[in-house]
Amino acid sequence: MKLLTLILLTVLTAISAHAAPLVHNKLQSNKDQYFIELIELALSKVGKTHAFELQQTAEALNQDQVVEGIKSGSVSILWAGTQPAYEQSMRPIRVPLLKGLQGHRLFIINKNNQSNFNHINSLADLQTLNAGQGRSWGDTQILRDAGLNVVTAVKKESLFYMVDGGRFDYFPLAVHEPWDEIRARPDLDLSVDKELLLVYPMPMYFFVSQDNEELAQAIEQGLNIAIADGSFDQVFYQAPHIKSALQQAQLANRRVIEINNPNLSPATPLDRKELWLDLAKVM
Repeated sequence: MKLLTLILLTVLTAISAHAAPLVHNKLQSNKDQYFIELIELALSKVGKTHAFELQQTAEALNQDQVVEGIKSGSVSILWAGTQPAYEQSMRPIRVPLLKGLQGHRLFIINKNNQSNFNHINSLADLQTLNAGQGRSWGDTQILRDAGLNVVTAVKKESLFYMVDGGRFDYFPLAVHEPWDEIRARPDLDLSVDKELLLVYPMPMYFFVSQDNEELAQAIEQGLNIAIADGSFDQVFYQAPHIKSALQQAQLANRRVIEINNPNLSPATPLDRKELWLDLAKVM
């Protein structure tokens, strides 16, 4: 028995010694665990669970810092809404991690201002109000290209205080995001607008270094296998924050305003319907 234990320890040590570090940004919320599950799922589908060792950065980095880390080699992987600069400077893995949910936007507003949204029925109506977004977010330019007025801030945290204080009217966030953010800030007079859903195609991808094709291929192949066998959708729809958000959002009761995303690459897999959220199935 002791000999068997020694052999197993030797094998596991050897595996660990040869595993390549897969460094991601330090997890900042329970929702980030979803992306770790997808990485692990993808690697398991191609038999590479032990080929990489997941590690996180010592401190939480902002998105620009993660991008720089990938370029320098100190970070291995980023999950983010796509934008042209990212696809040019890094290797995108073109499987939408949230099935496009990132482009289905609800509005955080000051709870005393719901009446401002009750009669918004069109893009032209929405253009009379001001949105708030992060300065470096890909969504910011999408909104501006649609003729929407956008106020920006460097730090995401600032945006909650700005909408609370009337610096702008609404803070668009993906369907699965606003309730947790509001609960985390009980001192602010925030609520989720009850009327509208802003929709545009916005895939969130994994990005890796252009020099790390081995990792890119492993995750890309693994995710596509998971899409085909249904395990990707199982992880997606059972993720607590997604499941809860789809129930709370009451999408069937909302007026939908659609806008274009002119920044999408021609390589975006818009024709692969299995990769995208079907609103008819969740409304």
